[in-house]
Amino acid sequence: MKKVKTNALRILDQKHIDYQTREYNYDEDHLSGEHIVGQVDLSEDEIYKTLVLKYKEGYLVCCIPVMAEIDLKKLAKESGHKSVEMLHQKDLLGLTGYIRGGCSPIGMKKLFPTYFQEDILLLEKVAVSAGKRGLQVILKPDDLISSVQGKCVDVIRRG
Repeated sequence: MKKVKTNALRILDQKHIDYQTREYNYDEDHLSGEHIVGQVDLSEDEIYKTLVLKYKEGYLVCCIPVMAEIDLKKLAKESGHKSVEMLHQKDLLGLTGYIRGGCSPIGMKKLFPTYFQEDILLLEKVAVSAGKRGLQVILKPDDLISSVQGKCVDVIRRG
């Protein structure tokens, strides 16, 4: 079987960043963090989802643990904007080159300001979408953060 190479994986190869991939059964009807956690051999804290948001002048990306909920007010403050809101799903492909369920912070059409939930720094490895539904890339948090010139902040809801 031919190995899948997404834009995200090609970029990691170009930067000589070590990674592994994990496939999982993508199910549009059951798209949730729990669905992925049940199939990828990592804890829910080690799997991050990629969110694309917009603000008055542009766009930004935020990666948080797959089971966490983003706090838009915290992200707005940390990113220096009055407010941020989720990008509408129909605009995702045109802006990033990725579709819902397969959006990776690596390899978007443009490098947007990218924020990671700061808890990522406590992990030895982290998984994010590899740029295709049903495929995760696992790598060191520092490698992921540096590959997109990311910043670590506290942006999830607690309690």
